[in-house]
Amino acid sequence: MAEQSTAVTQVFDVLVATFPTRPTDQAVDELQRDVLETMETAQPRGVVLDISEVTTLDSFFARVISETASMVSLMGGEAIVVGMRPSVAITAAELGFDLGEIETARSTDHALSLLGIQADVPEERNE
Repeated sequence: MAEQSTAVTQVFDVLVATFPTRPTDQAVDELQRDVLETMETAQPRGVVLDISEVTTLDSFFARVISETASMVSLMGGEAIVVGMRPSVAITAAELGFDLGEIETARSTDHALSLLGIQADVPEERNE
């Protein structure tokens, strides 16, 4: 079975870090490193931590998400966790995982909007 990894992409001046369905400890560590290294070079206004595909949560994953968001803040960006599934939210609450000051959003579009990114929608032409 191939090792799943995370993906960090830039959308306008925001980084979007996407987790696989079942992130390994290595993938989570990789994401944290990639996000911080990319922040240094890209100087984004924020980072969207997309966990919408994640189906299970453990204490290590929860801690690294929280730490990554804090590190993004220390580097001058804003972190938003998006796409938490109900089952993941239940597990997070049972583990006592608290996002504290970290902002959450329902979707990547919502997170981008919170970061001030507005997509220009072309006006319809009457012909």
